[in-house]
Amino acid sequence: MTLPTRQQAIEALTAPGQPYELEAVEIGGCSVRVFRNAPRSLRELFEQTASELPFIVHGEERIGFAQALVRAARIAQVLVRDFGVRKGDRVAISMRNHPEWILAFTAATSIGAIAVAMNAMWQAEEMEYALDDCGARVLFADQERLDRLEGFARPPRAAVIAVRAGRLPAGAHRLEDLLAAQGEVPMPPADVGPADPAIIFYTSGSTGHPKGALSSHRAVLSALLSWELDWQSIALTSGVTPAAPEEQPATLLGIPLFHATGSHAVYLSSYRAQRRLVCMNKWDPELAAELIERERISSFVAPAAMTGDLVRVARSTGRDLSSLASVGGGGAPRAPEQVRQIDAVFDGVAPNTGWGMTETNAIGTGISGADYLARPASSGRCSAVMELRVVGDDGQALPSGERGELLVRGAGMFDGYWNRPDANAESFAADGWFRTGDVAYLDDEGYLFIVDRVKDLIIRGGENIGCGHVEAALLMHPGVHEAAVYAVPDERLGEEVGATVHGDPSLDPDELRAFLAKHLARFEIPSHLVLSGAPLPRTASGKILKRRLRDDALASLETTTSKEPTQT
Repeated sequence: MTLPTRQQAIEALTAPGQPYELEAVEIGGCSVRVFRNAPRSLRELFEQTASELPFIVHGEERIGFAQALVRAARIAQVLVRDFGVRKGDRVAISMRNHPEWILAFTAATSIGAIAVAMNAMWQAEEMEYALDDCGARVLFADQERLDRLEGFARPPRAAVIAVRAGRLPAGAHRLEDLLAAQGEVPMPPADVGPADPAIIFYTSGSTGHPKGALSSHRAVLSALLSWELDWQSIALTSGVTPAAPEEQPATLLGIPLFHATGSHAVYLSSYRAQRRLVCMNKWDPELAAELIERERISSFVAPAAMTGDLVRVARSTGRDLSSLASVGGGGAPRAPEQVRQIDAVFDGVAPNTGWGMTETNAIGTGISGADYLARPASSGRCSAVMELRVVGDDGQALPSGERGELLVRGAGMFDGYWNRPDANAESFAADGWFRTGDVAYLDDEGYLFIVDRVKDLIIRGGENIGCGHVEAALLMHPGVHEAAVYAVPDERLGEEVGATVHGDPSLDPDELRAFLAKHLARFEIPSHLVLSGAPLPRTASGKILKRRLRDDALASLETTTSKEPTQT
């Protein structure tokens, strides 16, 4: 029997009358392929999948799909009745991976509000900026985030709903107290359609504050069905029809829900797959192995640093991890050696990864199994509802094999940056093409290879860190005169934050890091710090020679394993 090619499989699966049928829809003046049979909204997705099967596992707590929707309806009633939330209002969520994150998200998007996923690692300054930027009407926060409200320049305008909290800031409301005032209630009525805005996820740019990426219900759902289509096409091209599972599939949520990978690829994808979602509040590889064994986890998706941790734990522990069938990647590329390690260490596991962005709702390309093992440096081939183009400096498309900037467009694209027409004008080219800032090439078979970045970004374990943002924080210190921030290779995380600083002779590195902790998230604080006694080198036009500083820093790191500051 001759097996179909990937293109033939996708054409068969998306033909008229098929579950993944595609149709052309005009979005923003461009013709875009969308799934004809997709749910109209996230609300419809939640309602269609409200079974009695177990859904959320958080420690000893277990909540079923139907039960989660009932609880979310009670929260939605609180939002509407007590806080006047209406369609289009922003509801911010800032907490660890507690069940309430999911319930608040479900409630907000079901009534047509926009769920704003705030980075839980932000400190007070960044939290305050994002809340003001999005104009949130309500903020859901756990104790750690509530404590950071004390560092705000002024009390937040948003009403604060405390989750799993002991001590409350002035004016905050306990979620349990709000819910105690009502019994079981239906979800408030709302007409939510595909083009309505659903989410704002903040993403770090190369300069300045994070930008809020606004996406519609259609864009989010396009991502979920795109992944389903990819797996269906793999079954056709391999000639292997997956056997019906003997037990309910389960996935491990080891990455934060405020990342598109965690929210989309892990959490939201679990509805139609009817997967149990086993939540971790923070990453711990030993605990992850314990949960995989105890909960019979079948899939795990995480950045390379975390899947690498799991490989090491699997080699050193006697845990039974045989239930794993899929180990996926995202957020940052894997080293080719790790791809081979996953295949070798986990028997029968299909390693897979993909390329996507917050702005594409985490979809773009995908690669799995034998294809991935044969091309471990590739990010895969394009989603059926997305398009890729590699262009030169003149904006013209380049032939296969030539490197240029990667552009993307399609059904998964966000609507634009919230309140940032300047960033939208800079990021979008003609005809809906989005400039990714990645340097890449496509080979003759359509496989994507990311080779560099145009934008001044560091990707640390899947976290995007804008160099300009860290430089601005360094320059706020009165003893710092000049600062250059750059990526330093790291075996586990892919990249770490490095910085070369020129300042007062009395500048103390420990005091500088303590200062930065008030303005930056922990992952943004430079782990490699070089103190320069002389002004930083510049070009004739006055730009700091960052590449030279980075090369000098790397040369010094080769002679020492210490992360103590280097004096130059």
